[in-house]
Amino acid sequence: MKIAAIAGSNANHSYNRMLLEFMAQHFKDQDEIDVIDIRPVPMFSENFKGDAPEVIKDIDRRIKAADAVIIASPEYNHSITSALKSVVEWLSYNVHPLAGKPVMTIGASKLDQGASRSQVQLRDILISPGINALVYQGDEFFMSNVTDLMDKEGNITDQGTIGFLEKCMAGFRYYAKAINQMEKEMAE
Repeated sequence: MKIAAIAGSNANHSYNRMLLEFMAQHFKDQDEIDVIDIRPVPMFSENFKGDAPEVIKDIDRRIKAADAVIIASPEYNHSITSALKSVVEWLSYNVHPLAGKPVMTIGASKLDQGASRSQVQLRDILISPGINALVYQGDEFFMSNVTDLMDKEGNITDQGTIGFLEKCMAGFRYYAKAINQMEKEMAE
């Protein structure tokens, strides 16, 4: 399956970007995971007129070319990052690549609660009018205490965590295939 994976942080060191890069390597025999870096994306403003910036057009193309989307969201102040919110706003302004697209939210955090609150908030945002993503409601992957479970190279070192990630991905693949088949049949 071809998956566009958005790292929801504009920090130079991001455990969520590292998580997606681990997934791209770990699942390479089953999935083609295209990790999208949002650091070059400008802050959204409704004052912007004209076509979307090139970086947004590129993200739009990459999402449209994918069968599904994974968004890795860190959690700051019980919320998604302003950088990720800005990207989602760009993707619901002139372009709408998430509409009808199967999306799974995941997250990694240094804290005990993982990115659980940001994922709840992100799901609410993704189902709003103008975005209309089809958000996976199965197993939730939020990686708590990431510094204890991931080495400096970005490899997950805990087999239980890897096993649960594999279970989450298997469920999401099944969901995405079903959604894509339904979308295809509706278009005929």
